[in-house]
Amino acid sequence: METLGTIIIVGTVFYGVYALIKVYTDYLLKRKIVKSGHLEKAGILDPPVQPSGEATRYPNLKWGLIALMAGLGLILIEIFNRTGTITWQDGRDGFLPIGIELVAIAIGFLVYFFIVNAKGMKNR
Repeated sequence: METLGTIIIVGTVFYGVYALIKVYTDYLLKRKIVKSGHLEKAGILDPPVQPSGEATRYPNLKWGLIALMAGLGLILIEIFNRTGTITWQDGRDGFLPIGIELVAIAIGFLVYFFIVNAKGMKNR
């Protein structure tokens, strides 16, 4: 277990160093392009590209539905736990709470998908 933690820490440090070096070298490259007078090639004056489509119009709806359904899944797990449906002692039902939570979150995504598609069909 100790080696896994060490591998994760070393990987994180190397990725962090890589990200810092990449940001700095990109800055130096763009500065060099701007100094040479090729502003159109630098890409720094272009506005950021906004993804288009119905799915990007309702991010609050998406995360609200996901949080709602995740909460309902946790409530359902607690109800099953109190009624004795989930027995934690023998380990047979160890994956049942995880399955309930994943299904609840997936239902949240599906509800969001159907709402966005219904709005998209309505606007056409």
